[in-house]
Amino acid sequence: MSNLKVLFIGGSGIISASCVREAVRQGLDVTVLNRGTSTLRRLPEGVTRLTADSNDPDSLREAIGEDHYDAVVNWVNFVPEQVQRDIDVFTGRTDQYVFISSASAYQTPPSRMPVVESTPLKNPHWQYSRDKIACEELLVKAYREDDFPMTIVRPSHTYDETLLPFEAKWNVIERMRAGKPVVVHGDGTSLWTITHARDFAVGLVGLLGKEAAIGEPFHITGDEAPSWNQIFEDAAAAAGVAEPKLVHIASEAIAAAVPEWGPGLVGDKAHTMIFDNSKLKNLVPAFGQTTTPFKLGIREVVAWYDAHPEQQTTAPGVDAIQDRLIEAFGPRSL
Repeated sequence: MSNLKVLFIGGSGIISASCVREAVRQGLDVTVLNRGTSTLRRLPEGVTRLTADSNDPDSLREAIGEDHYDAVVNWVNFVPEQVQRDIDVFTGRTDQYVFISSASAYQTPPSRMPVVESTPLKNPHWQYSRDKIACEELLVKAYREDDFPMTIVRPSHTYDETLLPFEAKWNVIERMRAGKPVVVHGDGTSLWTITHARDFAVGLVGLLGKEAAIGEPFHITGDEAPSWNQIFEDAAAAAGVAEPKLVHIASEAIAAAVPEWGPGLVGDKAHTMIFDNSKLKNLVPAFGQTTTPFKLGIREVVAWYDAHPEQQTTAPGVDAIQDRLIEAFGPRSL
């Protein structure tokens, strides 16, 4: 596997940067193509860098030249038009094309758990998820009719040291440290699979170059599914807060009051989601138990933000939004 020639389109994001590092660690010949504008995550030594706009087919073709890749992984495709462009560009140029979909494409809410790869794809609440489903359908058609060598990967909630799992982001930590109450959707007891990007990367890289992965979908998630109450409590502990004040508010009420939070809540986080990773583990034995449980991972996140105060930004009005929600829907004793 060490001679596998892989092209990552993107490669500097929350999940993709970890996968680039893991691919290099395993000795793959790694090329990363992006616009070269991200400075948050540095690429490791030994990576070939190409600069191009992946949404411009001419720019993409010029950058890759006549090269042929054993695998191409595109991290930045979200609508079918982008996927069709890649089918046109990479037909005959790669032995495996990996599309990064989303576990939010699964039936929401799920009719049964754990979720498996054959669980129906249907999310009436979130356009992002419906677009991913349309992308998958296009790739399945290309595989069935033209033998386009695709593999579909569905991440669930995956994070690295830069990502907080809350709609209000850093404001949650700020409020906890200030002794203020924070909003938790629902009653906080729904279970949520949350996966560190380092663990995800082992699964993703393990699929590259595998003939048995062609034409197949895989979700890649950890085995840990804490409740949202536990997620908030672990974040509080990482921030040095012993007893956080959690205010539970119905997801639908939050969505109605803050429409921009609605799709991600009602269309994803509001529902218990537990996954069966047997299909992936059978093909990639190295993808075993979770190595970074959230209780430890969130310590890295808070430590990173504490070390990078310039990243402790809060979107305008988010603090007021939490105050408004708590005043409208929280207990009178607050």
